[in-house]
Amino acid sequence: QAGRGGFPQDRIPRRANWEATVRQLWHEATYREERYLAIELTGHRMARAWQDPDAVPLYRELIVTGAWWDFVDELAIRRIGPILRRFRDELTPLMRSWARHEDRWLRRSAVICQVTAKAATDRDLLADVITANIDDKDFFLRKGIGWALRDYAKTDPDWVRAFVAEHPGLSPLSRREALKNL
Repeated sequence: QAGRGGFPQDRIPRRANWEATVRQLWHEATYREERYLAIELTGHRMARAWQDPDAVPLYRELIVTGAWWDFVDELAIRRIGPILRRFRDELTPLMRSWARHEDRWLRRSAVICQVTAKAATDRDLLADVITANIDDKDFFLRKGIGWALRDYAKTDPDWVRAFVAEHPGLSPLSRREALKNL
């Protein structure tokens, strides 16, 4: 019997089955909506217990193979971000590594994964992942940098103003986005 969102009401019995189902939906998708469904399945209530560092390789795979902002942003903010907040010691070094990876979508994920974190934002990590990408010409990275700063400005506007002032190398797009609501 299907529940809300078209998923079975019963719990998928094992993590391996959940991951296999997500991967099958993702890799066999003919339409974008099928990939949206796979992402929705990653956040389904029956998968709450599996939102830990062991889920990150799956999310990394979806980010790299999805390679577009609509997939990447959902995974970075709603999957990677909460895992980062719960498992800082394990994920902080990984996000620093992603920030320097050749794949722009992993870099964008490292930059935006703390969007919505508010006071739980790790400012040192945010500064590190942004400065690692400050010279990049990629539109999606520049927009992501501005978005991450603009979102954190809701929590600590003085820090964001100071960061922008201390980093004249920020692109005009990143700077404009960061300061949009200040």
